[in-house]
Amino acid sequence: MNDRQKGIACIIASAFGFALMAFFVRLCDDFGESVSCFQKSLFRNLIALFIAVVVFAKGHLRRRAADEKRPSVARLPLKAWLLLLGRSASGIFGIFGNFYALSIIPIGEAMTLNKTAPFFAVLFSWLFLKERAGFRHFLFLMLAFTGAMLVMKPGFRPTNLETFATVCALAGGLGAGIAYTCVRELGLLKVEGSFIVLFFSAFSTLASLPFMLHGVDPMTPAQILIMLGAGCGAAVGQFGVTAAYRFAPPRDVAVFDYTNVIFTALFGFLSFAQVPDVWSVLGFALIVLAGLKSRK
Repeated sequence: MNDRQKGIACIIASAFGFALMAFFVRLCDDFGESVSCFQKSLFRNLIALFIAVVVFAKGHLRRRAADEKRPSVARLPLKAWLLLLGRSASGIFGIFGNFYALSIIPIGEAMTLNKTAPFFAVLFSWLFLKERAGFRHFLFLMLAFTGAMLVMKPGFRPTNLETFATVCALAGGLGAGIAYTCVRELGLLKVEGSFIVLFFSAFSTLASLPFMLHGVDPMTPAQILIMLGAGCGAAVGQFGVTAAYRFAPPRDVAVFDYTNVIFTALFGFLSFAQVPDVWSVLGFALIVLAGLKSRK
């Protein structure tokens, strides 16, 4: 497999992992009292952190055994550390927005709005990494935003809370897009993928802790197990997306991230009987169409 094919395989695996995460996050509130998005984020990141530590440690031992020469983490340039911080800050912003939206609106709608992330990644890659992006990319970026507006239906939501949740979902896509751009640049700097995930998971765990100072929402055993599943799904998603954007530029693999829309819509329909209205379906179609056409 060439790098582009590896990137495509990784991004599809990532899409399924994040869809699984979204399913478990939404399912959590059905098995007990409502749990805050910050507490859900803490659980998700703690589990992903544990997995990242294991993967990073195994990779380090394997390289030592093979006497493979890799740049030491301690010797990373300042630019790499700044990118790691930027990736982590924008990533946790995206998680908070996405998790909040998942508790309010159908998972298909929340994750579709989150899938504006590839367009933001293409935009920021053009602005900051100087990767080629033509008029067609920006034309379909506008088409995707039109689809996002149809899903959001600003001013036509039953409650202000739902309107705010859709805005949070879109903001989550913005944060994820910035994070993906940072991951792409870190890949060009040859920063190890497992360390990127490890750094982000540790940063996100620490960033979630201050929100727990007011108290921790009680959780049932079922909710704890469900959030364990969410953390595992998130780990698959994180490792997949990190590898994908290290293998290939966003313009080559971002479109395949839209398989997430299919996965989450199926989970929402089969598990929660969530049937989107006609405007949301049209919005889904425009966002996916924009992703498909922008690649041609």
